[in-house]
Amino acid sequence: MSATHYEFRPFNVGRWIIWGAFAVLLLVAPLIFTSSLSQTMLSQMGAAIIVCLSYNMLLGQGGMLSFGHAVYSGLGAFLAIHTLNMVAKGTLPLPVSLIPIVGGLSGMLFAVALGWVTTKKAATPFAMITLGIGELVWAMALMFPEFFGGEGGISGNRVAGPKPLGISFGPQIQLYYLIAVYTFICTALMFAFTRTPLGRMLNAVRDNPERVEFVGYDTQRVRYISFVIAAFFAGISGGLAALNFEIVTSEVVGGARSGVYLLFTFLGGATFFFGPIIGAILMVLAGVLLSELTKAWLLYLGLVFLFMVMYAPGGIASLIMMNLRIAAFGRLKELWVSYLALAVTALIVLIGAAAMIEMVYHLQLNAALGPELKFMGAALNARGLNSWFGSAFVMLTGLGLFEVARRHFARQWGEIQEFIEKEVKRREAMV
Repeated sequence: MSATHYEFRPFNVGRWIIWGAFAVLLLVAPLIFTSSLSQTMLSQMGAAIIVCLSYNMLLGQGGMLSFGHAVYSGLGAFLAIHTLNMVAKGTLPLPVSLIPIVGGLSGMLFAVALGWVTTKKAATPFAMITLGIGELVWAMALMFPEFFGGEGGISGNRVAGPKPLGISFGPQIQLYYLIAVYTFICTALMFAFTRTPLGRMLNAVRDNPERVEFVGYDTQRVRYISFVIAAFFAGISGGLAALNFEIVTSEVVGGARSGVYLLFTFLGGATFFFGPIIGAILMVLAGVLLSELTKAWLLYLGLVFLFMVMYAPGGIASLIMMNLRIAAFGRLKELWVSYLALAVTALIVLIGAAAMIEMVYHLQLNAALGPELKFMGAALNARGLNSWFGSAFVMLTGLGLFEVARRHFARQWGEIQEFIEKEVKRREAMV
């Protein structure tokens, strides 16, 4: 008779701390940022976190570059707003709090119908198929105004149906907490997916599909099931957005919306689970705050994306993880002066470049207001040589100083990485 063996698995305290902190953050955020604008932005961030994480199930975990993910979040939003209107008319006895589930199921059903064709190919053909389906659905949104509402979209009223405990979802904070609950649960479920055999197999399909086929797995089936699951969470995000804005237009299924999901998921860091969360927060901040500060915000966003692709293709999350690795070896404190120098010199470059960009935009868009404009408290003349010369001088001076700081930082970084490699080898030799 064979002996019974028991394996001790230590309690993962760190994971419980992280998830507990995430829950506490969701709970106290509207108590810290109490204005109506802040709570609306927090609500948008919650829905954005879900859709960016769902997109990363395709891009980061499955290596599937999709240009049509907005189809499933957008169609989920449309079905959710139609369901909300049915609840408001009294024809459907459904609590408003469950309407995002309707959006999720809708997105999943459309993915079931469209996903098999979409996932028959991988890599570039997959991206082109998703782009084609996205454009097809967007064109249909203008062809069928009965369902999509035409250019005006479909509006609704979330203060409908039964109101248990007096919760009507009229005040923004009540809706925020509903979105926060969905955000936490969906984030936990998507994290759990990464630990399932299907999630692990999706990673294998991304890294080496030929080997996966060789050992007997159907790579298309793995992609298809994952695609449907991602669409379900995207639909939930669309349903939450429909409740938040109480209107859904054809823009939510357009290619531009899918491009935004791609852009900010990449900026946050598609190779790490928490990267899309960072990207979702930046997406809302850019769309709400940055767009109010300057008309050239899309240009600045494009430049940020360009430099991230060139110098930090792993996104912001990769930068955080690299510095945490250095901190684990006790060498992070040596870099703070270099980081400060890089930040200050980069800010100088940004001020000079931004001044010229704002003058160009002023000449193109506000020429009727005259050549004078205010930038960071300074008076600039968009037609004056002094303003252009001063801006160029600031930018070029900053570039020179930045290059000096960058070379010093690169030398420091190389020395620290060399030390870490030697330390790792030394520790391995001691085991």
